[in-house]
Amino acid sequence: MILPIYTYGQAILRKKAETVGKDYPDLKKLIDNMFDTMCHAEGIGLAAPQIGLSIRLLVIDADLVSQSYPECKDFKRVMINPEITELSRETILLEEGCLSFPGIHEKVSRAAKIRIRYKDADFNEQEEELEGFAARVVQHECEHLEGEVFIDDISPIRRRLNKSKLNHIVKGNISCSYKIKPVG
Repeated sequence: MILPIYTYGQAILRKKAETVGKDYPDLKKLIDNMFDTMCHAEGIGLAAPQIGLSIRLLVIDADLVSQSYPECKDFKRVMINPEITELSRETILLEEGCLSFPGIHEKVSRAAKIRIRYKDADFNEQEEELEGFAARVVQHECEHLEGEVFIDDISPIRRRLNKSKLNHIVKGNISCSYKIKPVG
């Protein structure tokens, strides 16, 4: 089922998400719905707060960008209760967008490599070292679980330059190719 994506201005996007337990109701169905929603919106990552649930769950399928970023080939993950345990000092500045911020793309500096620990869809403990664009996608989605968004990572000048776009998003004066839930 395709779910509406919550856009900038929704309070849930600024709330720190809660830990997910093994007994979370209909978790497998929720994961499937998140993948369907993300794919329908042509996204490569989606965190539960973006669909109105304040839980520590994210899905990623970055294969869409694998021609430009080979490390994303077959990079499909479900991450439950993810925790980034290491960030490299080396950073990379690249343009990002976000399904909750339609029409806004900005350059964001992120760690080039990370180490992450999480539970998979079957609640098996996983730990990985990721680099490049795969690491970027995970960092972006994990921020959503902390109540942070990618525009927090851009300069105040760039935020001011995007102010009118952000206001349009808050007012619902945007058009998207996917289902959204604007403020109000």
